[in-house]
Amino acid sequence: MKNAHDGDRPGLSRRSLLARTGAVAAALAAGPVLGARPAMAASWRVPGEDEAHRRTWMAWPSSTTIWGADLSKIQADIAKLAREVAAYEPVVMCADGSTAASRARAACGSTVTVTGSIPVSDCWMRDTGPLFRVDDAGGLDSFGLNFNAWGENATRFYGIPASAYDKDRVVAQRVASYSGVPFAKSSVVGEGGGVEYDGDGTLMATESCWVNSNRNPGKSRAQIEAELLSRFGASKMIWLPGVKGQDVTDGHIDGTARYIRPGVVMVQLAGAVRPDVWTANARAVRDVLVDATDARGRRLRVLTIEGPDTLPRIPSGRRAEFLSSYMNWTVTNGAIITTQFGDTAKDAAAKSAIAAAYGRPVVQLNLDGLYGNGGGGAHCVTMQEPGR
Repeated sequence: MKNAHDGDRPGLSRRSLLARTGAVAAALAAGPVLGARPAMAASWRVPGEDEAHRRTWMAWPSSTTIWGADLSKIQADIAKLAREVAAYEPVVMCADGSTAASRARAACGSTVTVTGSIPVSDCWMRDTGPLFRVDDAGGLDSFGLNFNAWGENATRFYGIPASAYDKDRVVAQRVASYSGVPFAKSSVVGEGGGVEYDGDGTLMATESCWVNSNRNPGKSRAQIEAELLSRFGASKMIWLPGVKGQDVTDGHIDGTARYIRPGVVMVQLAGAVRPDVWTANARAVRDVLVDATDARGRRLRVLTIEGPDTLPRIPSGRRAEFLSSYMNWTVTNGAIITTQFGDTAKDAAAKSAIAAAYGRPVVQLNLDGLYGNGGGGAHCVTMQEPGR
């Protein structure tokens, strides 16, 4: 997500450690819709990602305003990931018009469905797409989190015009319409990558990206929590420390801690390549979770893995800005798809630990373009639609 004029200068990736404003303070801590409805009835819930999917949604990046010379690298990784996901469940790739759709089809192949009827600005479907909910009677609906380009950080950090993300600001309701499900806007602003949910009543999120004036000015933590719990069909929020101002997301939780299933979470403790602020935050997240209970009163089982100690394919000057997170995996019906970084021992240990936790095969891909130039991963660019 770099400015077209940034080239390969370090510190300007999606999770860059340097804000252009210089205000780099670690803090542990709009289009038409189908009618905004009151918060959902108790029977509605967002299923856990480990539950069965109907399909996965993705978005094809085609903006040189956003990506500049890095666009081809990002497209190659998006296509590689889409083909892999499609081996386990259907994939719908949204593309910005017929020309972009044609290029996406050529890159992704026949196993991926590409539509040019849902315009997109960029590839971050986890943050821009709808959250799908199910009810006890087999119904399906959805809601959006009012994506505003990560609190307009894309403009403040990288100088990308706010208008470059106009299509992504309304993509959630367009995806919902394509799926034929009702859609409503939440009363808070945020991104899907900023909240983890177990499908059984418990959420976890970082304060750094939700209780933040760039997204929810004037709203208290209690107000934000109440809206998220209501929309997700949950009854308990676990607030976690975060890191504000050092990456464009303000510290999304999905790079550090993830639900495996209800009652079980995994945390990645930073490897040697991660700067100290992220190492400290990962430990703080783990410390909160080991003492936490969920909505059912269960003490959480906290699994840990370690990040890579080396990034042999990445130039030394860019390693600190690289998103070296195994945690940013995407869950499919048949496998967990994550990344490998070239640290043979750590890659193997992470693969083994994730496979044991889920009881599913784990596929590791080289997605250096996406994780390095983009600063996001497999989870960031996918959104699951649950089966009914």
